[in-house]
Amino acid sequence: VKVKIPFGNKYLDAVFSVPEKKPTYGVILTHGAGGDMNFPHLVSLAAYLASYGVLCLRFTCKGLNIAYRTKAFKTVVEYLRFSDDYKLSGVFLAGRSMGSRAAASVIRQLSQDDDEDGFIQGLVCLSYPLHRPKLQSKLRDEDLLLIRCPVLFVSGSADEMCEKQLLEGVVSKMKAPKKIHWIEKANHGMAVKGRTTDNVMEEINAQVFSWLRENVHLEQK
Repeated sequence: VKVKIPFGNKYLDAVFSVPEKKPTYGVILTHGAGGDMNFPHLVSLAAYLASYGVLCLRFTCKGLNIAYRTKAFKTVVEYLRFSDDYKLSGVFLAGRSMGSRAAASVIRQLSQDDDEDGFIQGLVCLSYPLHRPKLQSKLRDEDLLLIRCPVLFVSGSADEMCEKQLLEGVVSKMKAPKKIHWIEKANHGMAVKGRTTDNVMEEINAQVFSWLRENVHLEQK
């Protein structure tokens, strides 16, 4: 179901992947610095989650300004929170690369508001860009360290923007319940030599769903 979400004086393009049965939980998904909501990994994950009864809302927000992307993500969260069409018990925020930074930033901001009602259940970071390539001295970890809700990281062990030891170091300092799933030999784009994209996505999708199920009650198909 295509929707346009009001954002300032314009609209964000978004698509709902709707399960057959009435969903209790949802996932909001967005893309990295390049591309849009039709990035194949997001389409694959949304279809997979919907097939297991999880509502998925993915949206496009162009722009390389993290504050702008965060504001857009927040708008989408509010849109779903007050949606008459889907009365959800809670949502997980998820993003790929820069999109996961925006998601983390939204959760940190909302957790500082007093009216946080437990609507946000957790955070899924696909290829979290912990640092710029070859610039490991500046870590983008400030939001992660302040988050309290459960967090799942799915990262490639050969990601040039997320060195394995550095992410493990940040995660060990996080106060939130957290889990890392490493995709062996995958780069930032989740490409693995000798494996097809579909094969890698099957691993990612299954990991994300099983983690969601660990955190909220989801029926098995």
